[in-house]
Amino acid sequence: MKNIVILISGRGSNMEAVVRAAESQQWPARIAAVISNKPEAKGLEFARARGIPTAVVANKEYASRAEFDAALQEAIDRFEPDLVVLAGFMRILTAPFVQHYEGRMLNIHPSLLPLFPGLGTHQQALDAGEQEHGATVHFVTAELDHGPVVAQARVPVLPGDTEDTLSARVLAEEHKLYPHAVRLFVEDRLKIENGDVRILEDAAAETTSI
Repeated sequence: MKNIVILISGRGSNMEAVVRAAESQQWPARIAAVISNKPEAKGLEFARARGIPTAVVANKEYASRAEFDAALQEAIDRFEPDLVVLAGFMRILTAPFVQHYEGRMLNIHPSLLPLFPGLGTHQQALDAGEQEHGATVHFVTAELDHGPVVAQARVPVLPGDTEDTLSARVLAEEHKLYPHAVRLFVEDRLKIENGDVRILEDAAAETTSI
């Protein structure tokens, strides 16, 4: 059984989607903890109601990003994670923190990366006149919203779309995409080769010999 630690900053709808999928699909993994940088994050209530351990590492209590990341890393590692899942975790992480979880930390971003890294992705897509938009799950690297892509979901940009309507359409796809990507990881079906992700059809059938 693999341990999954999920990081959130708010309501945690993607966290909920991952938790529900793990429970209903009986993954070879358990949600070991949900951790937030904000004590008022609504997603903590959902986790507690599910009997999932929670923790808060409030970034406002630390003088620097490095100090916060060190405290966050200590809190995460108490749960011996095989995978760290960023689910609406609104903090830019330092390079040493990211390197500590290299190859075992996933993020979901609301655009078809490499298009529109950063914030305001839906409005950026509308302003650019894109006909297609979506979301990307990727392994986290020190460069913001970069890293090997695991999976993407695409939605059409419709005439009359606003930032809110497009956001809602993308979010509905995120709730399917993220659990799918996390399940691939816990089933050992993701392999990073030369900076790209290869999805194995059957991880048990792929063996390494020397």
